[in-house]
Amino acid sequence: MKAVGIIPARFNSTRFPGKPLADIKGKTMIRRVYEQAEKSELLSAIFVATDDERIVTEVNSFSGNAIMTSPKHQSGTDRCFEVLEKIGKDKYDIVVNIQGDEPFIHPEQIDKVIKAFKHENVHISTLGHSITDSRDLISPSLVKIVRKVNGEALYFSRSPIPFMRESSNKDWTKLHPYLKHIGIYAYRSKVLEEIVKLPMSSLEKAESLEQLRWLENGYSVMVELTDKESFPVDYPEDLKKFI
Repeated sequence: MKAVGIIPARFNSTRFPGKPLADIKGKTMIRRVYEQAEKSELLSAIFVATDDERIVTEVNSFSGNAIMTSPKHQSGTDRCFEVLEKIGKDKYDIVVNIQGDEPFIHPEQIDKVIKAFKHENVHISTLGHSITDSRDLISPSLVKIVRKVNGEALYFSRSPIPFMRESSNKDWTKLHPYLKHIGIYAYRSKVLEEIVKLPMSSLEKAESLEQLRWLENGYSVMVELTDKESFPVDYPEDLKKFI
C-alpha cells in the first residue's frame, strides 16, 4: 500500500493572507509542515499543492516538491486530486491531505490515518481527539464528531452532539466522551477521484463541512483516535503560541 502526502497551500487566505510563508522561529510555515511530513514512516512522497509561484519558490528553496494547481478550487480535497492526476492516479493507493497550517503536525498522526486502510471497507480516514473543555464543546469553530461503535463517523457538526437534555452544558464533557475533529484526511485514490465529482450536499451547505457530502453519499469515514493535540494557525495572532 503506497501513500503520498499532499499539502494544499493557498496564498490568499481571507483570514491570513500569505499564511504559508509566515515565519515561525526562522522557518516558513509551509517548510515546517513539509519537514514534519518527511518524518512519517509510511509516506512514499510529499508534494505541496499551491496556486502561487511565491510558495513554489519557497518549497524549491528547501528542495521540496511543489505543483501549481488551479486557483479556482473550492477545497483542499479538490487541490489534492489535481496533484494526483498530474503525478499519476495509478502510482499511489492512498492520498493523505495534510493541512498546510499545521506547522507542528505529529508524524504519528499521518501514519495513523494511513494504517486505517488495513480495513478493506474504509474509504476515507481522519482523526478525533477528546474534548475536555466545555468552551471548546460549544464553539462553532471547533468541529465535533459522533462515531459508530466500529469507529466510523456517524456525523460531523459545529454544534455539540449529542445534546444532553438533563444537564447543563458546562457538565457535558464529564458525562459523555465528546470528540473534536483533527483536520487531516486520507483517501483511497479511487475514492478521491469519485468524491471530487459529487455535487455539494444539503448538510454540507448547512454546516459548511465538506465531509458531510461524503457521508450523505454513502462513503465510510473511519475516525482514528489520537492523544496528540492539534495547533492550527487560522489568524496572525495564532503565531504567538509558537513563540
